[in-house]
Amino acid sequence: MKAVILLSGGLDSSTVLYAAKANNIDCYALSFDYFQRHRQELDAAIAIAQAAGVVEHQIVTFDLRRWGGSALTDNSLALPTHRSVAEMSSEIPITYVPARNTIFLSFALSYAEAIGAEQVHIGVNQLDYSGYPDCRPDFLAAMQEVFRLGSKQGREGIPIEIVAPLVDRRKVEIVQMGQALGVPWAKTWSCYSEGGQTSPPVACGICDSCQLRLAAFSELNLDDPLPYTSRELRH
Repeated sequence: MKAVILLSGGLDSSTVLYAAKANNIDCYALSFDYFQRHRQELDAAIAIAQAAGVVEHQIVTFDLRRWGGSALTDNSLALPTHRSVAEMSSEIPITYVPARNTIFLSFALSYAEAIGAEQVHIGVNQLDYSGYPDCRPDFLAAMQEVFRLGSKQGREGIPIEIVAPLVDRRKVEIVQMGQALGVPWAKTWSCYSEGGQTSPPVACGICDSCQLRLAAFSELNLDDPLPYTSRELRH
């Protein structure tokens, strides 16, 4: 079995990669440099891909700063910080990047068909934040139909399958899963702030992504090996 693994370098996608490796899948990692605010994740993706021993790791570059629309692509927009999980769940946050997973999956489909892969694995999770619109099962089902209709393989009756093993898992369950698989957490990166651009990189601990990650490790009584400016949790 051959699969393209969408790899951001974060906790979720790294767990997906290690799960695929555990299932003896030949993994071809695909990452994206879209000039995101948290570009440290690309270094993490490279490190994780190397640690997992992927067959190949491709990084695609394009610039989503051109039209912004998200705090991750427009530095003039403030990142949400110090928010409780309840606050995160109240609305789709400004860290949502318009149509990001549609873009990512389109590249993944092209790559997968070019190399003859049977699957594309993605670490989306509808329980994070308020459930980004492009992290939900109905979106994945629609994209699966795009995969069927928009590719040679699909039209010939052998569509490339979208695999989203984390879509219904809580963050604490994902950390449990990654822990069992031996994901090297110290090589991953979740923070949305520019702190990753310092030397050495330091996560802020107060953005939504840091808060969810820290809360999951705390609930499991595990030590998160990343350095943080703050480890104070909101409840």
